[in-house]
Amino acid sequence: MTRGCAARTTISSTPAGAEAVGSEPHLVLAVGATLGEGPVWVPRDNALWFVDIKSRHVHRFDPASGDAKRWDAPGEIGWVLPASDGGFVAGVADGLYRFEPEGEGFAKLRDAEPHLPDNRLNDAATDRQGRIWFGSMDNGEELRTGKLYRFEDGIVVDSGLAPVTITNGPAIAPDGGTLYAVDTMGKQIHAHTIAHDGTLSDGRCFIAFDDSVKGNPDGAICDSQGGVWVAFYGGWAVRRYDSSGTLTHQIDFPVANITKIALGGEDGCDAYATTARKGLNDAELAQQPLAGHLFHFRVDIPGIPVTSANVKP
Repeated sequence: MTRGCAARTTISSTPAGAEAVGSEPHLVLAVGATLGEGPVWVPRDNALWFVDIKSRHVHRFDPASGDAKRWDAPGEIGWVLPASDGGFVAGVADGLYRFEPEGEGFAKLRDAEPHLPDNRLNDAATDRQGRIWFGSMDNGEELRTGKLYRFEDGIVVDSGLAPVTITNGPAIAPDGGTLYAVDTMGKQIHAHTIAHDGTLSDGRCFIAFDDSVKGNPDGAICDSQGGVWVAFYGGWAVRRYDSSGTLTHQIDFPVANITKIALGGEDGCDAYATTARKGLNDAELAQQPLAGHLFHFRVDIPGIPVTSANVKP
């Protein structure tokens, strides 16, 4: 289903032609996450939600008040997404859960990969129909056992894409017709056409990064003009590519491990980036005292409001 990336795009750490956006990233919440991930702006409460996978925490941050809350998850948690009937759907290591922050906490909905106990869930997004697209990965980051799935009508469906070691994204284009799947260890992003019934076709190479690019592509989202924002783990940066795969913006960070951004706020142009301490030794942590914290910067193209997930019991 996916054609190989024969020609690999070379992008330096300070690429020519990459524009600056509205502001430099700055610290907004000190959480010291081991592996911060999955930021999502939830309009119904005007707050950012994100997770710390390895510490098994869910975080909520209200930028207007500065208020921050934290919940414990029942396992390593890759993401939370708002549900259409209230509450959230959460991707925990062993499956999908309902998460009720003000109620009973976590309740399991479905197993994901009971035949792969060494896998865990990693990243997710909703499409315009409210389907959840989510990926798995080898928790040891070695085996090619990570798969992409969709959760629809209470059922987990294999997308049919070939397995990779670490899935990331996926990012959904604003018209709902294209899914961008990130192969983190392969340093590639592939685009796929989404049919109305959720099947994927016409897999093609969107971007492949050669070894001159610092770090590995991590979480990805699309903005309202179809640009794809990609965070780079170990790469000290977040980059935006237009729908043709051309680099348009680069945001440099004071920490190495950027995992994903969310776009939200009143005008959709507030960007929030999660980061990670995982993989940094003592010397690196001393040089990066802000590693694992939450950052904010402004962009010039608004994001896409998240579609709440349709969930059946």
